[in-house]
Amino acid sequence: MTGPHPAGDWQPHTVVTDELVDPAAVRAVATLFDDDLPVPGVGDPLPPLWHWAALPRWAASSELSVDGHPFRGSFLPPVELPRRMFAGGSVRFPGVIAVGEVVRRSSTVESVTEKHGRSGRLVVVVVSTVLSTSDGAVAVRETQNLVYREAATPTAAPVAPDEAAGLVPAGPPLVPAGRHRWDFRTDPTLLMRFSAATANAHRIHYDWPYATRVEGYPGLVVHGPLMTMALAQTHRLVADGSRIAALTHRSSKPLFCADRAQLVYTATPDGARAELLGPGGDAAGAHSVVDLSFA
Repeated sequence: MTGPHPAGDWQPHTVVTDELVDPAAVRAVATLFDDDLPVPGVGDPLPPLWHWAALPRWAASSELSVDGHPFRGSFLPPVELPRRMFAGGSVRFPGVIAVGEVVRRSSTVESVTEKHGRSGRLVVVVVSTVLSTSDGAVAVRETQNLVYREAATPTAAPVAPDEAAGLVPAGPPLVPAGRHRWDFRTDPTLLMRFSAATANAHRIHYDWPYATRVEGYPGLVVHGPLMTMALAQTHRLVADGSRIAALTHRSSKPLFCADRAQLVYTATPDGARAELLGPGGDAAGAHSVVDLSFA
């Protein structure tokens, strides 16, 4: 899983690139959510977290490991554990990125920490990213926490993909289900489209045999960034006019394709909280949470 990069040679380093906020990529996100909100055009502010799709990083085919991610040991450390989880992070928005402009992205690995949890050995990798506009002003400061775990051994036969997702596309992923509440519907086409939009070739999101037989999941895994972006999108749907100044997000357990789920948006004294509830509903706790603060 570590590819051709010797573990002893790896050192954290900063990668700096200048990248276009492509209007076509922004339209791709808007069509994916399909929620009747206006599509941001050239010159419009980029919605919070949409930089994950508007600034995708496509790795060359020769750089991909067996799981679909780039070989570890180049930018990311050569962690040997096979399961990778988007566990959470924080994002501040001191400025605004406009669709169609060129931004400078600077990314570095801040820390690599080995731990032992209930599920065994794990490694936490913290990555920081700064996005700056053409005049040098910082628009986004972000920290992401990536967790690597040991593979699981399936304890029961996985659910067949046609049983899990049916043969009928789920339609728009966010469907109103009450005041500040939406059903969150996923199917394999949504996961494929989001993988393409974000340049994410991780096979657990589209390769059912790999997800179930190699990494031990019961089905296709819904992307952590997709859940997080959908939660942030609820603020746009509420449309209270406030601008998000910062947010924190965390994912505590996976959601599987076609599982029943809801998004719930609640005002708080410090801003707002958006939660993704899985098949167990409120009693089972949230799979993913985003806490928002406003300018």
